[in-house]
Amino acid sequence: MVAKHIIFTGRVQGVGFRFTAYNIAHRYQLTGLVRNLPDGTVEMLAQGRPEDIDDCIRDIKESFVDYMREAKIEEIGPDPQHTDFKITF
Repeated sequence: MVAKHIIFTGRVQGVGFRFTAYNIAHRYQLTGLVRNLPDGTVEMLAQGRPEDIDDCIRDIKESFVDYMREAKIEEIGPDPQHTDFKITF
């Protein structure tokens, strides 16, 4: 298992981004979280198989191609506290 920290920029708040990311992450059986940040970006922590995380990010990008400007991705160490995927505030 690996973990990635992703920051999505662009018009990613107020367009159903978190709910869509949540559904896509569940499809790939990832654990972690997605949340809005005060600066207008969306933060996502995704843990799972590397190919599942990459496919999840690809699907999110495809779903929001007209809204998202960039996805900054950083590989981090897995956190065993995340046992499911959730939207946090």
